[in-house]
Amino acid sequence: MEAARRPLPVLLPLLVAALGAAGRGGPGPVTCGSVVKLLNVRHNVRLHSHDVRYGSGSGQQSVTGVSAADDGNSYWRVRGRTAAVCQRGTPVRCGQAIRLTHLGTGRNLHSHRFTSPLSGNQEVSAFGEAGEGDYLDDWTVVCSGTYWVRDDEVRFQHTSTDVFLSVTGEQYGRPIHGQKEVHGMAASSQNNYWKVMEGIFMQPSEAFQTEQYHAEL
Repeated sequence: MEAARRPLPVLLPLLVAALGAAGRGGPGPVTCGSVVKLLNVRHNVRLHSHDVRYGSGSGQQSVTGVSAADDGNSYWRVRGRTAAVCQRGTPVRCGQAIRLTHLGTGRNLHSHRFTSPLSGNQEVSAFGEAGEGDYLDDWTVVCSGTYWVRDDEVRFQHTSTDVFLSVTGEQYGRPIHGQKEVHGMAASSQNNYWKVMEGIFMQPSEAFQTEQYHAEL
């Protein structure tokens, strides 16, 4: 497993340069295979991870929120749920379960019945190796309409425990000073809403474009 992850540090600077150049793009559906940054609209921080483990709870890789827009550790790849395939370019539907894989470390956004270190809510971590973890990596995209659209504010609900991916403002000290705690909350609130920002967006598949064409006729 470790060998499969070795190319990532080598490729990451090139990928980040390409991602930064791509910008947000126009409105359209978020598609599988896209690599994106996600902004918590209430607290103005981007979903972030790094190879720093929690000192309590699960001891897994920590997930935080950062205010810097240009941080290279805030990119996540949109993938199908565990044990399912979502072809590159397939638009993500509202109500669909997905995985978000951290580009830099190859670990998936994850949650479980551990207590988060600062707020006492449910811990959110990054888990797995080379993009493979378990069913606790699955999150349902909660949005209105048919598809998850880039300009929409959406929520991510953990499929196994029903908590919403959230930020409520608690801030870490060393070694990740100034970063905000990301955790799972049982209740829906303004702290749960996320919006796609920078990234590379895979073009929608031919099947989707055909479907849209017929819908307009």
